Amino acid sequence: METERLIIDHLKDTDKEDYFHNISHDRKVLETFVCQYAETQDELDISRYLTNPDMYAIRLKDTGRLIGIILSFDEKDDACEVGYGIGSEYWNRGYVTEALRRFLEHLFDDKGMKTVYASFFTGNDASRRVMEKCGMKYSHFAEKEMTYLGSERDLTYYSIEAERR
Repeated sequence: METERLIIDHLKDTDKEDYFHNISHDRKVLETFVCQYAETQDELDISRYLTNPDMYAIRLKDTGRLIGIILSFDEKDDACEVGYGIGSEYWNRGYVTEALRRFLEHLFDDKGMKTVYASFFTGNDASRRVMEKCGMKYSHFAEKEMTYLGSERDLTYYSIEAERR
């Protein structure tokens, strides 16, 4: 998959350094995206991600370097949830909005999804704005839905239906 500035494709074993730098070792990302922190690159094992057919790298088209990831999960009855994370040095440049728009097209047009959900830690206005820019609408609020980084976290869900995009 491609956009004006991005390539969205499967992870490769050569992505380990970029994944470490932009996802698993970026403490700002850790606050907004559920992932396991790695202090060193040796601690990071991306082998399980390489075989996940629903997990994709977000790459800059001009360099091919991984700057983030986007994935679908919890697929049930023509619906699924999406998640995304991008290195903090790439925040506020429109990359996630660009990637999510293209990924939603893939889910609706190629995978036949009818509804796609996404959630964010309540208070993460940047993620909320990404979802809204992609046509997603508020679905529901889930108080203390998960425990993450030692505290109970509220989640806000947004969704979009294929026929309303």
